[in-house]
Amino acid sequence: MSERAAPSSVERSLELPGRGRIVVRDRPGPPGAPVLVLLHGLGATARLNFGPSLRPLSEHFRVVTFDHRGHGGGLRTRRFRLEECADDAAAAMEALGVRRFIAVGYSMGGPIASLTWRRHPTQVCGLVLCATARHFAPRRVARAARLTLPVAAAAVRLVPGAARRHLIQRMLVRIEHPELRDRVREDLLGHDPASVIQAAEAVTRFSSHDWIGDVDVPTAVVVTTLDELVPVTRQRKLARSIPGAEVFEVEGDHDACVRGTAFAPTLVRASLSVARRAGLLARDAAAPAASKQPRA
Repeated sequence: MSERAAPSSVERSLELPGRGRIVVRDRPGPPGAPVLVLLHGLGATARLNFGPSLRPLSEHFRVVTFDHRGHGGGLRTRRFRLEECADDAAAAMEALGVRRFIAVGYSMGGPIASLTWRRHPTQVCGLVLCATARHFAPRRVARAARLTLPVAAAAVRLVPGAARRHLIQRMLVRIEHPELRDRVREDLLGHDPASVIQAAEAVTRFSSHDWIGDVDVPTAVVVTTLDELVPVTRQRKLARSIPGAEVFEVEGDHDACVRGTAFAPTLVRASLSVARRAGLLARDAAAPAASKQPRA
């Protein structure tokens, strides 16, 4: 498969009963390949978060992506909940006829992936958790967010156009290449700013301390070692909390998934490790040459 061009994504519109219509992008991968569902981070889209990783992943896996509620082309909602995003992922896989899959989450996508396992354990056979943690905010910050972010979300619904333009301009400042900037702007124009603010509140509330140690599927934790948003210590604590979790390191900040070249091959190695341990790949299957980092 790696010796020829990887197949491009097929865009599918799916009706999820009781939830709405969702658009997924489906890269088929090799015949009979294990399935990955990629779950993106706060304020991003699937294409922005995982774009550079799609081709190398699809050399080994069938890869399914979609945008979360309120993000890009995702479902619209009056109240954003991480649990509903997890249920969306399970429902989308069921609609595609996928019985078992590996959930891959980046940043906010990490809680969504782990919640998908917790709420739909018969479907999730492995986890790859990237640049993420058991919790994201100190208690005092979480309390402040609970007081202020709902008000901000309500206010922004009154001026959605202005809020969206402000959000997009802030996120485009660091992008110099004009074509890439236009592509990013196109994706971000689909955001519902109020839902993104609610998602930020949901992330500050999230904690898996009480149950993440119950994870009973093969798991890999990809640690971004220069991360200034999700402290490396929290990422390593997540790995230590999950029985048998393997750690893979990327030397990069929280945007390592879209900047530099190290993240994609590391994500491939982590995903292959989980797939093998889940019995989805032969142990002698070809893999990129590089060893994983030792467990933290």
